[in-house]
This record gives sequence, C-alpha cells and structure tokens, in this order.
Amino acid sequence: MASNNMQDIKRRKKSVTSTEHITSAMKLVSAAKLRRAKATFEKTTEYFHYITESIADIFNNISDVPEQYLAGSREIKNTCYIIVTSNRGLCGGFNSNIIKRAEAEMKDYPEKPILIAVGSKGKEYFEKRGFDIYNEYSEPPEDISFLQTRQISRPIIDRYNAGEIDEVVIIYTSFKNSMEQEVKSERLLPIDMQKDPEVIKHDREVEYEPSAEAVFDYLIPKYVEIKVYGAIVESATCEHAARRMAMESATDNAREMLENLSLFYNRARQAAITNEIIEIVAGAGAQE
Repeated sequence: MASNNMQDIKRRKKSVTSTEHITSAMKLVSAAKLRRAKATFEKTTEYFHYITESIADIFNNISDVPEQYLAGSREIKNTCYIIVTSNRGLCGGFNSNIIKRAEAEMKDYPEKPILIAVGSKGKEYFEKRGFDIYNEYSEPPEDISFLQTRQISRPIIDRYNAGEIDEVVIIYTSFKNSMEQEVKSERLLPIDMQKDPEVIKHDREVEYEPSAEAVFDYLIPKYVEIKVYGAIVESATCEHAARRMAMESATDNAREMLENLSLFYNRARQAAITNEIIEIVAGAGAQE
C-alpha cells in the first residue's frame, strides 16, 4: 500500500512540476510584454494630453462654441458601449470585472444598447446573451495601431453625427501600477466641458483657419480616436500586469504544493522502510 501511495505522489509531483515550469515561463513572457505595452501607453498619454489641451484652449477662447459635441445638446436615447476585454484568459479577474461593470451600466437600459467589442472574451459573453455586436476587434491589443482603431471609432462618430447614437461610453481597465488596475467607464461623447476662467487668455487673440468651429469639429473626432486607442493600449497593459500577477501566484502555489508533496513522499517512504524492518524482524523472530 505504501509503495502504491509513493508512486501516486511521484506522478503528482511530476505533474505539478510541469505546471510550475509553464506558469513560470508565462510569467516571464507577460513581464516582457508588460514593459513594451507600458512604454506605448506612456507615449499615447502624452499625445492625448496635447489633444485635450487644444480642445480646452479653443473652448475657452471662443464665444460661439459648436454645441453638437457638448453635453446637453441632445436627449440621450441611444447609447453605444465600447467594451474592452482580452482575447485570452489566465489573467485573474481581468475580464470578469469588465463584464460585471458593463452589465451594471446596461442593467437599467430600456432596450439593448449598441455594443462594440474589443477582445473576444467580451464578444463571446454578450453574444451568448442575445446582444447585437455592431463592430468588433479581436486582434492582439498590444499589436494594435492607431490606424486600426480608426476602423472602430470612425463609424461611431459618423453615426453620432447622423443622430443614430446620442452617447458613446467606453468601459476598459485603467492602469494605476503593476500591482493595481481599476475598471473605468468614461463617456466620450457628448463632452461635458465648462468654461474655465484660468484657461482664458486675455493677452492675445487666437485666429483659427478656416474657422474655430471647423477646427473644433476636426479635433473632437481626433479626441475620440486617440481616446479609444489609448484605452485599448492601457487595457493591454493591465491585461499583461494581471496575467503576470496570476502566473506568479500560480507558480508560488505550485511550489508550495511541491513542498507538501515532498513531505508526504518522505513520510510514505519512511513508513515503507518501517514496515520492511517490522517484516524482517517478525520473520527473524518466527525462525527462532
């Protein structure tokens, strides 16, 4: 019996050791991808700040602001949700947290809203529940380019301008640090802006060609495009951070299991040796 138990423990140790090697390798891969994604995310953030500052500058320095993209300009009837998930699992609660937040946002919606799924996990989940996916992007998010995100954002802007969509909300994971991420829900359109006296420049006149309205109408779609791109890049950064943490935890658990199995194996071996000694002693006594 002890011999059979030892064989079972040895097979279990071999299986856990194989798992530990896999999770350790995945942890290293995720750490490398995290560094690259984080560098891209930081560059994107700089450009996004430039766009938002330009929009604020125009908004606060002209009297006749186009109201089409501003909050309060229309009644909110149809909302479009952009839900950013991953294509793969093994990243802890990364995808489930986003899906829970999206469901909470859409719970009180009278009709099923327009959904745009970035990442196959969100697409598969909502498709199974009868939601219509207007558009999708299922390529690896860390490889996405700004031109590719325009394929997602431009149709949304066109439908907003045509009055088919009254509100655009993006739900994604925000990167705080390598250990902490947070699910965010942000409204992209319409924009809620207020006049800021500190931003108004009284010492100079700014001329916009061909007009301030035309420049404003040009920058708002750019704002939506870079915001969508930035959210996807930031979400990819969070995905790699979450997967690195999950694989690190799995590796630590595997090593702990190996220590326990080694202890059980040693105990079983000692029990087998003791039984053999008892049998030898008993046999010697019987001969006497």
